[in-house]
Amino acid sequence: MRNLKLAAIQTSPVAGDIDATLARFEIQLRSLVEMKPGLDLVVAPELLLGAPKAMLEPDPDFNERAATTIPGPVTDRLGVLAQELGIWLVPGSLVERHDGHLYNTAIAIDPTGSIVARYRKIFPWRPYETLDAGSTFTTFDIEGIGRIGLAICYDGSFPEVARQLAWMGAEVIIQPTLTTTRDREMELVMARANAFTNQVFIVNLNGSAPCGVGESVLVDPEGTIMQRAGATDEVLFGVLDLDHVARVREHGTHGINRPWEELAGHCGGLEFPMYGGARMLPPRFRGEG
Repeated sequence: MRNLKLAAIQTSPVAGDIDATLARFEIQLRSLVEMKPGLDLVVAPELLLGAPKAMLEPDPDFNERAATTIPGPVTDRLGVLAQELGIWLVPGSLVERHDGHLYNTAIAIDPTGSIVARYRKIFPWRPYETLDAGSTFTTFDIEGIGRIGLAICYDGSFPEVARQLAWMGAEVIIQPTLTTTRDREMELVMARANAFTNQVFIVNLNGSAPCGVGESVLVDPEGTIMQRAGATDEVLFGVLDLDHVARVREHGTHGINRPWEELAGHCGGLEFPMYGGARMLPPRFRGEG
């Protein structure tokens, strides 16, 4: 059995103060690991360590104030912390400065403190989010457990993102989020739909009030919400049985629907006109690349 022991910290930053936010996050992580030893992976909300202000509080210089290099001082500090605590860490996302561009970037840090994955948000929340768009889908492997895909917030509104990550072999999609608006309910619909149609786990982790509206969720490969947070600071703990992904794909959601198997059956024979007539290639199931 391949179990991923995960903690999702729904929290908010110290508004406008990156150093104070990072110090607070370190305290939260240490307390969490002390309270719940044996965790494999801890995840945090989108842009947490950029210390955004509350929704209606002006913050015109946020991008420049929050921008950092990767690797850089912030990620170095996080790497030391991950190594000290012996955990995998997806610390939300950061504003990454690279080659004259600013990206909304999520990273994964392993228990040695090394950055093993970097994902630049492909679908920024236009027109409100002015950061540059990324162009590469990203997964990483936790040895002995499974493959994890990375997405960020608004990416979930585009089914191609979750489908591509599942095609690359992801059994869990980590989706740091920072939503302050009333459409959070529709994001939860999309999280369930993306989990169901690709038969994967979705970890959609939002910021808490006052910077977000919370309601983080863990969704299983059948599209069922396993856990749902409220609006304030909260931690969701989950033990994700990654072998459940294969069982659901083989036997069907609730023993009925097999969307992933049926889609794979069309590989090579079904053209997609909206993608220029491209044909879908066979998915990379676990262990195949």
